[in-house]
Amino acid sequence: MCKGLSYLPSSCLEKAKGMRVKLSHLAEKQDWAHRHKAQEEKVLQDLESLLNSKMGQQVFRWFLRSEFSEENLEFWLACEDYRTTPESKLGAKALSIYKQFINSEAPQEVNLDSETREALTSTIEAPTADTFDKAQQRIYSLMAKDSFPRFLRSSYCQEALKAL
Repeated sequence: MCKGLSYLPSSCLEKAKGMRVKLSHLAEKQDWAHRHKAQEEKVLQDLESLLNSKMGQQVFRWFLRSEFSEENLEFWLACEDYRTTPESKLGAKALSIYKQFINSEAPQEVNLDSETREALTSTIEAPTADTFDKAQQRIYSLMAKDSFPRFLRSSYCQEALKAL
């Protein structure tokens, strides 16, 4: 017949309580890791999720760097930052983005069609919050149709999935 826990020495009871706490923490950690892994795998499923994740951005940047097209991501990120720029600083930031990515002698010139490039050139003197929207969308489409599918087949993506 069971006499209950009162017959066990108190040191055993304390050890059992400690083990129960450790096991519950381990179970929580495994549950968190499983949920986190599922979220990170989702990050690698579509470009929008990838770009909204710091880890995703970094892995994608490494891949783009290997293909010598990192400027596309950098331009997209600069445009995202531009959206949150106070109106008083739009001119300076717009000119900086233009010199860095749009100008024909830009150090990180992005591949834009002449119509989009000309539209930007004509509005750069009086920029608005949406000055780069069309150009950003063009670069996003380029990454989505060209770079992202290759990224998914690359060793960079495979290694990121293994690391999860």
